[in-house]
Amino acid sequence: MVSHDPGTMLSIGDFAARAGVSTSALRYYESLELIHSERTGGNQRRYRRAELRRVAFIRAAQSIGLSLDEIKASLDRLPEGRIPDRADWRRLSTEWSRRIEERIAHLRNLQEELDGCIGCGCLSISRCAIYNLSDKVAEEGAGPRLGFQAE
Repeated sequence: MVSHDPGTMLSIGDFAARAGVSTSALRYYESLELIHSERTGGNQRRYRRAELRRVAFIRAAQSIGLSLDEIKASLDRLPEGRIPDRADWRRLSTEWSRRIEERIAHLRNLQEELDGCIGCGCLSISRCAIYNLSDKVAEEGAGPRLGFQAE
């Protein structure tokens, strides 16, 4: 039976079950320094119960579409080893709101364009707004325009 004492150390299996993620996800998060464990004399991972909040933070941020790199950047702004609290979440969620609104707008535009393609059926690579979205380089003419340039 797992203790509910916040200072209790949990094995990777117990921690994964409590966090609702796989042990491989925990190892991956740890490799990215999103979460931290301590090692026993036998080199087994042990997690503090307080790390559960970091995992919950990671999962919540992923659910709104943030990459692990973006999540790490946010967590790295916290003082060393501190677990995100309500004030941290409020501040970060305000920062992320703009990104969410941009994503919603992009998806709405994509939906409108998709409806248009279904209606016309063209799927032309050169004209289709889905396949050639904002292709500014095409205005410069045919052929490759970006890439290696000899000096």
